[in-house]
This record gives sequence, structure tokens and C-alpha cells, in this order.
Amino acid sequence: MEVIYGLIPGMLILGLVAVGVLFWAARSGQFDDLDGDAHRILMEDDGERSDVRRFPDADDGDEPPRG
Repeated sequence: MEVIYGLIPGMLILGLVAVGVLFWAARSGQFDDLDGDAHRILMEDDGERSDVRRFPDADDGDEPPRG
């Protein structure tokens, strides 16, 4: 029973910290655009990003392997 005297204030402090983090995130703009990233993944810009993932020394299969 004595352990509850430590757990209740600890949980209250933890809850207040969580509420503080939630309010900080809301004020700093973390929740402004929830759907933007989801739509950007699905909608691909054809002309803008043709070879984003290509590296200059990537193996295209045209050349024989070096080594």
C-alpha cells in the first residue's frame, strides 16, 4: 500500500509531461499538414524526378563487371 504513495505522484508528473509535449507539438506546427506526406508518396511528379536514385558509379548492366 505504501508503494501507491510513490506511484500516484509519478503518474501525475508523467501525465503532465505528456500533456506538455502534446501542447508543444501543436504550437510548433507538427500537426499542420497530416495528409500532405501521404499524398506526396502516391502522386509522382513525372518530369521533375527522373533519376533521383541513380548514382554515377551504379552498375546499369551495360558494362561487364569490374574485378
